[in-house]
Amino acid sequence: SDAVKLKNCTACRLVKYCGVDCQKVHRKQHKNLCKQRVAELNDEQLYTQGHERPEGDFCPICTLPIPLPMNEHSFFKVCCSKRICSGCTFAAKKRGMSGCPFCRTSLPDSDADVLASIQKRVLKKDPAAIDFLGRSYANGNLGLQRDMQKSVNLWTEAAELGSIEALCNLGLAHVTEFNDVATAVKFWTKAAMQGHVESRHNLGSIEAQKGNHDRAVKHLMIAVKMGGKDSVESIQRMCMFGLATKEQYAEALKGYQDAVEEMKSHDRDEAKRLRNKKTRIDSE
Repeated sequence: SDAVKLKNCTACRLVKYCGVDCQKVHRKQHKNLCKQRVAELNDEQLYTQGHERPEGDFCPICTLPIPLPMNEHSFFKVCCSKRICSGCTFAAKKRGMSGCPFCRTSLPDSDADVLASIQKRVLKKDPAAIDFLGRSYANGNLGLQRDMQKSVNLWTEAAELGSIEALCNLGLAHVTEFNDVATAVKFWTKAAMQGHVESRHNLGSIEAQKGNHDRAVKHLMIAVKMGGKDSVESIQRMCMFGLATKEQYAEALKGYQDAVEEMKSHDRDEAKRLRNKKTRIDSE
């Protein structure tokens, strides 16, 4: 009848029902097909989203993506919660600038000054600052006593405010502190679908450990094409053991090289050269 309005199964949307009673009668027959379709839809989202790095992975001065791992190629500024790449930091020093290259604020002189600056931004509900304070508690930095529960609480707040880094950190905490891989995967999935490279790599590693090598390669390939060096090496090892093809490894190498080229700049090359020179001098 035209008067009957059919409603889709809200999970799979494959079947229409005239009402709740009809749906209950059909549930036993529909259950397996529904689960299969829901899994397919989830995979479609998982593997088609998060192929571009988030805004926080780009230096706000030169606007280039920051090489990975970011903490080795950039500096987090507690005054403005901006992550400035090593190239722009080098260029600012070369011009005689002593403060923050982004907001021009004088740099803190001590751990106490750093903590005071970050706490000001935490009070303003800055997700990057809250994530930073969470890491400080996790590592016992800035004169703080190590407190993982405090870290988890801060990361949870930061994630709710939009911090993708906090999602990754929550995943790491659940693996290392609570031995809860299932919950970690949920956090990493949310982060990976927003372009977080480390989280995507972690998902690939988990799938490889489970023996799901095709799924692992899919994750790792996405991470590779955003500049994930660890993911290239993982695909290389899988290729050596016959778990990935030579064609997949070649694609990974090409994708990684393209990503690296996009992250290059003259100032970054100069900063890297000086850093390597200093390392050689210190080791002599």
